[in-house]
Amino acid sequence: MIETPLEFPSHGTTCRGVLYTPNADSRNLPCVLMAHGFGLTHASGLAPFKEAFCNAGYAVFAFDYRHFGESDGQPRQTLSPRKEVADWLAALNFARQLDRIDGSRICLWGTSFSGGLVIAAAAKDGSVQCTISQCPMVDGLASLLGVIGYAGLMQAMRLTYHGTVDWLRRGLGMSPRYIASAGRPGELGMMTAEDCQEGYVPLLADNASNYVAAGVSYAIPFFRPIRLASKVACPALVLICDHDTVAPASAAAKAAERMPNSEVKHYPVGHFDVYRGEALVQSIEDQLDFLSTHPQLH
Repeated sequence: MIETPLEFPSHGTTCRGVLYTPNADSRNLPCVLMAHGFGLTHASGLAPFKEAFCNAGYAVFAFDYRHFGESDGQPRQTLSPRKEVADWLAALNFARQLDRIDGSRICLWGTSFSGGLVIAAAAKDGSVQCTISQCPMVDGLASLLGVIGYAGLMQAMRLTYHGTVDWLRRGLGMSPRYIASAGRPGELGMMTAEDCQEGYVPLLADNASNYVAAGVSYAIPFFRPIRLASKVACPALVLICDHDTVAPASAAAKAAERMPNSEVKHYPVGHFDVYRGEALVQSIEDQLDFLSTHPQLH
Protein backbone atom coordinates (compact mmCIF):
# COMPACT_ATOMS: atom_id res chain seq x y z
CA MET A 1 0.00 0.00 0.00
CA ILE A 2 1.51 3.31 -1.15
CA GLU A 3 0.96 6.41 1.00
CA THR A 4 1.06 9.88 -0.55
CA PRO A 5 0.54 12.93 1.72
CA LEU A 6 -1.64 15.59 0.08
CA GLU A 7 -3.23 18.88 1.05
CA PHE A 8 -6.18 20.88 -0.22
CA PRO A 9 -7.91 24.17 0.66
CA SER A 10 -11.23 24.32 2.46
CA HIS A 11 -12.63 27.83 2.70
CA GLY A 12 -9.22 29.43 3.10
CA THR A 13 -7.74 26.83 5.46
CA THR A 14 -5.36 24.04 4.45
CA CYS A 15 -6.59 20.52 5.16
CA ARG A 16 -4.26 17.56 4.92
CA GLY A 17 -4.73 13.91 4.19
CA VAL A 18 -3.11 10.81 2.75
CA LEU A 19 -3.89 9.05 -0.51
CA TYR A 20 -3.49 5.28 -0.19
CA THR A 21 -3.18 3.25 -3.38
CA PRO A 22 -2.50 -0.44 -4.01
CA ASN A 23 0.76 0.40 -5.86
CA ALA A 24 2.72 3.38 -7.15
CA ASP A 25 1.52 2.93 -10.76
CA SER A 26 -2.19 2.91 -9.93
CA ARG A 27 -4.33 5.13 -12.15
CA ASN A 28 -8.07 5.81 -12.55
CA LEU A 29 -8.99 3.90 -9.41
CA PRO A 30 -12.36 3.93 -7.72
CA CYS A 31 -11.91 5.80 -4.46
CA VAL A 32 -13.19 5.61 -0.90
CA LEU A 33 -13.10 9.12 0.60
CA MET A 34 -12.73 8.79 4.36
CA ALA A 35 -12.60 10.85 7.57
CA HIS A 36 -13.15 9.98 11.22
CA GLY A 37 -15.87 10.90 13.67
CA PHE A 38 -16.18 13.21 16.68
CA GLY A 39 -12.86 14.93 17.41
CA LEU A 40 -10.73 12.16 15.88
CA THR A 41 -8.17 12.05 13.09
CA HIS A 42 -7.98 9.62 10.21
CA ALA A 43 -4.91 8.04 11.89
CA SER A 44 -7.08 7.06 14.86
CA GLY A 45 -8.01 3.41 14.43
CA LEU A 46 -9.01 3.42 10.76
CA ALA A 47 -6.01 1.44 9.45
CA PRO A 48 -7.95 -1.85 9.11
CA PHE A 49 -10.51 -0.18 6.85
CA LYS A 50 -7.88 1.59 4.72
CA GLU A 51 -5.93 -1.64 4.26
CA ALA A 52 -9.01 -3.69 3.41
CA PHE A 53 -10.15 -1.25 0.73
CA CYS A 54 -6.68 -0.93 -0.79
CA ASN A 55 -6.23 -4.69 -0.83
CA ALA A 56 -9.52 -4.93 -2.71
CA GLY A 57 -8.25 -2.53 -5.40
CA TYR A 58 -9.66 0.79 -4.22
CA ALA A 59 -7.80 4.02 -3.58
CA VAL A 60 -8.47 5.60 -0.18
CA PHE A 61 -8.18 9.32 0.42
CA ALA A 62 -8.36 9.94 4.18
CA PHE A 63 -8.23 13.47 5.55
CA ASP A 64 -8.45 15.50 8.76
CA TYR A 65 -10.93 18.31 9.31
CA ARG A 66 -9.96 21.91 9.88
CA HIS A 67 -8.76 22.49 13.46
CA PHE A 68 -7.85 18.81 13.94
CA GLY A 69 -4.89 16.52 13.39
CA GLU A 70 -2.57 17.41 10.52
CA SER A 71 -4.85 20.11 9.12
CA ASP A 72 -4.51 23.82 9.85
CA GLY A 73 -7.05 25.98 11.65
CA GLN A 74 -7.09 27.93 14.88
CA PRO A 75 -8.10 27.56 17.62
CA ARG A 76 -7.47 23.84 17.79
CA GLN A 77 -10.09 21.21 18.61
CA THR A 78 -13.02 23.47 17.70
CA LEU A 79 -15.69 21.33 16.10
CA SER A 80 -18.34 22.75 13.79
CA PRO A 81 -20.64 20.28 11.97
CA ARG A 82 -21.31 22.90 9.30
CA LYS A 83 -17.60 23.41 8.64
CA GLU A 84 -16.94 19.68 8.61
CA VAL A 85 -19.61 19.13 5.95
CA ALA A 86 -17.90 21.87 3.95
CA ASP A 87 -14.56 20.07 4.44
CA TRP A 88 -16.11 16.90 3.05
CA LEU A 89 -17.28 18.75 -0.05
CA ALA A 90 -13.87 20.39 -0.48
CA ALA A 91 -12.13 17.02 -0.12
CA LEU A 92 -14.54 15.49 -2.63
CA ASN A 93 -13.91 18.20 -5.21
CA PHE A 94 -10.15 17.81 -4.67
CA ALA A 95 -10.25 14.02 -4.99
CA ARG A 96 -12.15 14.26 -8.26
CA GLN A 97 -9.17 16.10 -9.77
CA LEU A 98 -6.49 13.58 -8.77
CA ASP A 99 -4.84 11.68 -11.64
CA ARG A 100 -4.81 8.41 -9.76
CA ILE A 101 -8.53 8.58 -8.98
CA ASP A 102 -11.50 8.18 -11.28
CA GLY A 103 -13.61 11.13 -10.18
CA SER A 104 -16.77 9.41 -11.42
CA ARG A 105 -16.31 6.48 -9.00
CA ILE A 106 -16.19 7.81 -5.45
CA CYS A 107 -17.73 6.45 -2.25
CA LEU A 108 -18.05 8.63 0.85
CA TRP A 109 -17.15 6.65 3.98
CA GLY A 110 -17.90 7.83 7.50
CA THR A 111 -18.10 6.35 10.97
CA SER A 112 -19.88 7.62 14.08
CA PHE A 113 -20.17 11.41 13.74
CA SER A 114 -18.79 11.30 10.20
CA GLY A 115 -21.36 8.64 9.36
CA GLY A 116 -23.87 11.47 9.57
CA LEU A 117 -21.58 13.96 7.88
CA VAL A 118 -21.34 11.82 4.73
CA ILE A 119 -25.14 11.75 4.50
CA ALA A 120 -25.24 15.54 4.63
CA ALA A 121 -22.36 15.85 2.16
CA ALA A 122 -23.86 13.36 -0.29
CA ALA A 123 -27.22 15.13 -0.14
CA LYS A 124 -25.61 18.50 -0.83
CA ASP A 125 -23.31 17.22 -3.60
CA GLY A 126 -25.86 15.05 -5.37
CA SER A 127 -23.33 13.23 -7.56
CA VAL A 128 -21.41 10.74 -5.44
CA GLN A 129 -21.72 7.10 -6.45
CA CYS A 130 -22.42 5.62 -3.00
CA THR A 131 -22.04 6.16 0.73
CA ILE A 132 -21.12 3.99 3.71
CA SER A 133 -22.17 5.10 7.20
CA GLN A 134 -20.92 2.97 10.09
CA CYS A 135 -22.65 3.39 13.48
CA PRO A 136 -23.75 6.82 12.22
CA MET A 137 -24.80 9.76 14.36
CA VAL A 138 -27.64 11.07 12.23
CA ASP A 139 -29.73 12.99 14.76
CA GLY A 140 -28.01 15.26 17.27
CA LEU A 141 -31.26 15.89 19.09
CA ALA A 142 -31.77 12.16 19.64
CA SER A 143 -28.16 11.89 20.86
CA LEU A 144 -28.74 14.73 23.34
CA LEU A 145 -31.84 12.99 24.64
CA GLY A 146 -29.70 9.86 24.96
CA VAL A 147 -27.21 11.78 27.11
CA ILE A 148 -30.05 12.95 29.35
CA GLY A 149 -31.27 9.35 29.50
CA TYR A 150 -28.01 7.85 30.76
CA ALA A 151 -26.42 10.86 32.52
CA GLY A 152 -29.40 12.93 33.62
CA LEU A 153 -30.63 16.44 32.91
CA MET A 154 -27.91 17.95 35.09
CA GLN A 155 -25.26 16.69 32.64
CA ALA A 156 -27.01 18.50 29.78
CA MET A 157 -27.11 21.66 31.89
CA ARG A 158 -23.38 21.34 32.66
CA LEU A 159 -22.61 20.99 28.96
CA THR A 160 -24.73 24.05 28.20
CA TYR A 161 -22.95 26.08 30.89
CA HIS A 162 -19.47 25.19 29.64
CA GLY A 163 -20.58 25.72 26.05
CA THR A 164 -21.74 29.24 26.97
CA VAL A 165 -18.43 29.98 28.68
CA ASP A 166 -16.58 28.75 25.60
CA TRP A 167 -18.48 31.00 23.21
CA LEU A 168 -18.05 33.99 25.51
CA ARG A 169 -14.31 33.37 25.82
CA ARG A 170 -13.84 32.99 22.10
CA GLY A 171 -15.99 36.05 21.43
CA LEU A 172 -13.62 38.04 23.64
CA GLY A 173 -10.58 36.73 21.81
CA MET A 174 -9.58 34.35 24.59
CA SER A 175 -8.68 30.66 24.35
CA PRO A 176 -11.56 28.16 24.19
CA ARG A 177 -13.05 26.37 27.19
CA TYR A 178 -12.26 22.72 26.59
CA ILE A 179 -14.01 19.64 27.94
CA ALA A 180 -13.40 15.94 27.43
CA SER A 181 -14.71 14.33 24.27
CA ALA A 182 -15.19 11.07 26.17
CA GLY A 183 -15.23 10.46 29.90
CA ARG A 184 -16.42 8.04 32.53
CA PRO A 185 -19.96 8.11 33.95
CA GLY A 186 -20.40 11.17 36.15
CA GLU A 187 -17.49 13.08 34.59
CA LEU A 188 -17.86 16.17 32.44
CA GLY A 189 -17.62 15.18 28.79
CA MET A 190 -19.56 15.03 25.55
CA MET A 191 -19.82 11.22 25.78
CA THR A 192 -19.91 9.61 29.23
CA ALA A 193 -21.85 6.36 28.89
CA GLU A 194 -20.34 3.21 30.39
CA ASP A 195 -18.41 2.23 27.26
CA CYS A 196 -17.26 5.66 26.05
CA GLN A 197 -13.98 6.23 27.89
CA GLU A 198 -12.73 2.68 27.29
CA GLY A 199 -13.94 2.71 23.68
CA TYR A 200 -12.82 6.18 22.57
CA VAL A 201 -9.40 6.66 24.20
CA PRO A 202 -7.75 3.54 22.68
CA LEU A 203 -8.56 4.92 19.22
CA LEU A 204 -6.57 8.13 19.77
CA ALA A 205 -3.55 8.51 17.49
CA ASP A 206 -0.57 10.63 18.48
CA ASN A 207 -2.09 13.60 16.63
CA ALA A 208 -5.48 13.33 18.32
CA SER A 209 -6.66 14.50 21.76
CA ASN A 210 -9.50 13.59 24.07
CA TYR A 211 -10.87 17.10 24.40
CA VAL A 212 -12.94 19.52 22.34
CA ALA A 213 -14.08 23.12 22.63
CA ALA A 214 -17.25 23.05 24.72
CA GLY A 215 -19.25 25.25 22.36
CA VAL A 216 -19.99 22.22 20.21
CA SER A 217 -22.64 21.30 22.79
CA TYR A 218 -24.80 24.03 21.24
CA ALA A 219 -24.33 22.74 17.70
CA ILE A 220 -24.99 19.04 18.28
CA PRO A 221 -28.80 19.20 18.79
CA PHE A 222 -29.13 21.10 15.49
CA PHE A 223 -26.97 18.68 13.53
CA ARG A 224 -29.59 16.38 12.06
CA PRO A 225 -28.51 14.67 8.82
CA ILE A 226 -31.64 12.52 9.11
CA ARG A 227 -33.53 15.46 7.64
CA LEU A 228 -31.42 15.21 4.46
CA ALA A 229 -31.52 11.43 4.15
CA SER A 230 -34.27 11.38 1.53
CA LYS A 231 -32.01 13.41 -0.79
CA VAL A 232 -29.33 10.70 -0.84
CA ALA A 233 -30.40 8.89 -3.99
CA CYS A 234 -27.22 6.87 -4.52
CA PRO A 235 -26.73 3.39 -3.02
CA ALA A 236 -26.15 3.80 0.72
CA LEU A 237 -24.94 1.21 3.22
CA VAL A 238 -25.90 1.88 6.83
CA LEU A 239 -24.19 -0.26 9.48
CA ILE A 240 -26.06 -0.09 12.79
CA CYS A 241 -24.80 -1.10 16.23
CA ASP A 242 -27.94 -2.19 18.05
CA HIS A 243 -26.60 -1.40 21.54
CA ASP A 244 -25.26 2.03 20.61
CA THR A 245 -25.06 4.53 23.51
CA VAL A 246 -23.64 7.37 21.37
CA ALA A 247 -25.56 7.30 18.10
CA PRO A 248 -29.08 5.94 18.71
CA ALA A 249 -29.75 2.90 16.55
CA SER A 250 -33.41 3.87 16.10
CA ALA A 251 -32.43 7.18 14.49
CA ALA A 252 -29.98 5.45 12.14
CA ALA A 253 -32.70 2.99 11.11
CA LYS A 254 -35.12 5.84 10.39
CA ALA A 255 -32.51 7.62 8.29
CA ALA A 256 -31.91 4.46 6.28
CA GLU A 257 -35.64 4.09 5.66
CA ARG A 258 -35.70 7.55 4.12
CA MET A 259 -32.88 6.80 1.69
CA PRO A 260 -34.32 5.49 -1.60
CA ASN A 261 -31.47 2.98 -2.18
CA SER A 262 -30.27 2.02 1.26
CA GLU A 263 -29.02 -1.30 2.55
CA VAL A 264 -28.85 -1.95 6.30
CA LYS A 265 -26.70 -4.28 8.38
CA HIS A 266 -27.22 -4.77 12.12
CA TYR A 267 -24.63 -5.83 14.70
CA PRO A 268 -25.51 -6.85 18.27
CA VAL A 269 -22.74 -4.67 19.76
CA GLY A 270 -22.06 -1.25 21.27
CA HIS A 271 -20.86 1.85 19.46
CA PHE A 272 -17.12 1.29 19.90
CA ASP A 273 -17.15 -2.50 19.47
CA VAL A 274 -17.22 -2.16 15.69
CA TYR A 275 -13.57 -1.04 15.72
CA ARG A 276 -12.25 -4.34 17.05
CA GLY A 277 -12.74 -8.08 17.12
CA GLU A 278 -15.44 -10.00 15.31
CA ALA A 279 -17.62 -6.94 14.73
CA LEU A 280 -14.77 -5.22 12.88
CA VAL A 281 -14.17 -8.25 10.69
CA GLN A 282 -17.87 -8.57 9.87
CA SER A 283 -18.28 -4.86 9.19
CA ILE A 284 -15.37 -4.83 6.74
CA GLU A 285 -16.71 -7.93 5.00
CA ASP A 286 -20.15 -6.35 4.64
CA GLN A 287 -18.64 -3.13 3.29
CA LEU A 288 -16.55 -4.92 0.68
CA ASP A 289 -19.58 -6.96 -0.38
CA PHE A 290 -21.58 -3.76 -0.75
CA LEU A 291 -18.93 -2.08 -2.89
CA SER A 292 -18.46 -5.14 -5.07
CA THR A 293 -22.16 -5.39 -5.90
CA HIS A 294 -22.53 -1.84 -7.22
CA PRO A 295 -21.29 -1.28 -10.78
CA GLN A 296 -20.95 2.46 -10.08
CA LEU A 297 -17.63 1.65 -8.37
CA HIS A 298 -16.26 -0.67 -11.08
